[in-house]
Amino acid sequence: MTLETEFVPLCIEELPALAAEKKAEGARFVQLLAVNAEEGVDLIYTFMRDGVLTNHEIKGVGPSTVVPSITDQFLAAFVFENEVHDLFGVSISDIAIDFGGNFYALAQKEPMTIISPEQKAAREKARKLAAAKAAKERQPAARAAQAEYLAGHPDAHPGKPRGPIEPSGSDDLDARLAGVDPEKVARVKAALAAKAKKASETAAGNAELEKKLAGMDPEKAAKVRAAMEAKARREPSATEKEGE
Repeated sequence: MTLETEFVPLCIEELPALAAEKKAEGARFVQLLAVNAEEGVDLIYTFMRDGVLTNHEIKGVGPSTVVPSITDQFLAAFVFENEVHDLFGVSISDIAIDFGGNFYALAQKEPMTIISPEQKAAREKARKLAAAKAAKERQPAARAAQAEYLAGHPDAHPGKPRGPIEPSGSDDLDARLAGVDPEKVARVKAALAAKAKKASETAAGNAELEKKLAGMDPEKAAKVRAAMEAKARREPSATEKEGE
């Protein structure tokens, strides 16, 4: 005899109503299966009626999640619910016959949630591959966002840092400093040179930052740029500093 099997997603909140519905239909409770998965413990409730096995799946049950018991409809489920609690650490409320964590005599608490180093490494690898795939899928949008930004900010083109900024009217400045103490003249010129060097380094830093932003999520990159522009507006200009 071949049994027909089907799998149906299920939310925890829907479990009591499902159990009552299955009871009313005359279905038979077959088993409760727990699987230690990536996002938590998956629970699969299996019922049988007219030669059809229906598996209702609850995904990713965490340590703080409380699952309602179905023993008010199917008393035989108490065995499975106590087992799932003891072996997987799943909290199940209102079990008709509750062993309070003593269904099994265990040396290790929740032993079925322990994974081997190989399993842990495989999960880490899978997470990294998924993250790399997601980053690759975001690249076209990131490049488009960068192109749009650079179109409105010509000075921010990556790889094209601006050269040292020479103070305007340098000849006039020399004329004005002609009668000034030589030591003071040297300090003024050193300050101007330092300012020009800092401006050049800032431009180079902006270009490098743009390269990094190109690989970021477009929305996050836009927020970073907006924060930098706001910071630049708050800082006093070089002219204002000189006048202080």
